Formats: sequence, C-alpha cells, structure tokens
Amino acid sequence: MGHHHDHDHAKDMPSSRLGWAFFLNFGFTIIEFIGGVLTNSTAILADAVHDLGDTLSLGLAWLLNKFGNKQPTHQFTYGYQRLNLVGALINAMVLIAGSAWVLVTAVPRLWDPQMPMADGMIALAVLGIAVNGFAAYKLSKGKTLNERVINWHLLEDVLGWVAVLIVGVALLFVDWPILDPLLSIAFTLFILINVARNLWATLRLFVQATPDQETYRNVAETLQALPEIADVHHLHFWSLDGESHVLTAHLVLARNLSAEESGELKQQIDEALLKYELSHTTIELEHPDEVCRDSP
Repeated sequence: MGHHHDHDHAKDMPSSRLGWAFFLNFGFTIIEFIGGVLTNSTAILADAVHDLGDTLSLGLAWLLNKFGNKQPTHQFTYGYQRLNLVGALINAMVLIAGSAWVLVTAVPRLWDPQMPMADGMIALAVLGIAVNGFAAYKLSKGKTLNERVINWHLLEDVLGWVAVLIVGVALLFVDWPILDPLLSIAFTLFILINVARNLWATLRLFVQATPDQETYRNVAETLQALPEIADVHHLHFWSLDGESHVLTAHLVLARNLSAEESGELKQQIDEALLKYELSHTTIELEHPDEVCRDSP
C-alpha cells in the first residue's frame, strides 16, 4: 500500500496583505451601510451587500491562512482546509439574505422612486473606488489562486463604484430618481447569479463530488497505462476546498512483483501523477489473484 502526502502551503496568502484588505473592506462596508441610509440610496446599500460578501471572504481567507500553518491532527486528519467550504456556505447565506433585503427595499421604488442625495453618492463612490482600488493593489502582488480570485472581486467592486459615481453625477443634472433603484437591482441580480454559481460549486464539494470529470478520466487513463497495471478500480477523486485535491485508488497488478519491482512501480506512479498536483494520494496495489476487500 502506497501513501503520499504533500501539504502544500504555497497557496496560502501572506497575512499582511490579507489583513490590509480585510480591515479596509470591513471598515468601509460599515461606512457604506450608514451612507446608504443617510443618502437614501438603494444602489449604495446593494453595493454594501456586495462588499460585505468580499469582507467575509477576506476574513475567512485570513483565518484560514493562520489555520493552514497548523499541522493536521487526529481530529482534523486532512488539516483545516475544508473550513473554507463552511465559510463559503455561510458567506452565500449572508449574501442571499442581504440581497433579498435590498430587493424588498428597491423594487417598490420603481413605482415610487425617491431622489437620493446625489452629492453623497458621489462622495461615497470616490471613497469606494479609492478603498477597493487600494485593496486590489495590495493583493495584486500575490501570486496564489486565492489572491487572484479575491483581487478580481475587488476590481468588480471598483467597477461597481464607478457605476454609482456615474449615476450620482447624472442625478446632479437630470431628475431621474429611478436610476438609483434600477442600479441597485442590477447590482443585486449580479450578486445573486454569482452566489448561485458558487453555492452550487460549494455544495458539490461538500458531498465530495468529483471536482473535475475530465481530470478524473485522465487520472484513470494515466494509471491504467502503466505497464504493470492490469486494472484500476475504486478510484475516488475529490477535493478538500476546490483547490487541494485528494485521490485514492486500487491498482491490480498484471503479475506478482518482487519488493524491488514494487518500489520501482510506486516511483512510476508518483511520477505519472505529478502533473495533477494532488495534495493527498493513497494507492493500494493488489496482487492478480487477490480479492479486493472493498468489493460488494
């Protein structure tokens, strides 16, 4: 039986960059909610909900960066990476509730639009562009997948605030208060579409679905192609958090191998699977006449 464990913490984001981005977004999100109420702007409230989601994601990533440095325990044998899924689920629930609240507030204003404080919208928009732009700049120096994903979210926030700025400036010159609820509904629908996609992906990982079917097939073909392997079964491919994948498999030998030949085969298996960058692999070698203990 061969076991391979590769605890790659290169994906973890440095705490300094995460800390900057988290506190900037957390502080500004509070300002947004207060500003949205004071300016009577549902568009700002919708953007505040969007920023709240990004703040939760940043806070979770910051905590996981610290947890990720801990070694696996007898209770958390794979480490703490799956906490990321718990956080993603909580994040989705918060965003769905916040979006529902914004829609309940904004939709009635389509029939009874209320003029927001345009100058207040402009001031908050400028501040939002500056804060989110600076946070995106801090994370742009990172090279990990998580940093790139969160950086794109922050850039989306910048574009959202540009839209608020444009509407705010427009309201200074035209009496079209309906622009505010229209913008807030557009923001909210954008949030809900992204939340629905991410929620589905999170739930799939929760039930340990294969993260990528093509990779699953390729792994099976790679193992089956090894000259000493007659059959591959009980191949399980799942993910801890969407990035760190786990593989277990039973490989039936074409013939009985000596200890030295078994060692060489394990080395071949390691080299064949290297390109898939798996975090954990467990491979069991079965003799040609051996009955698999996991067979039904």
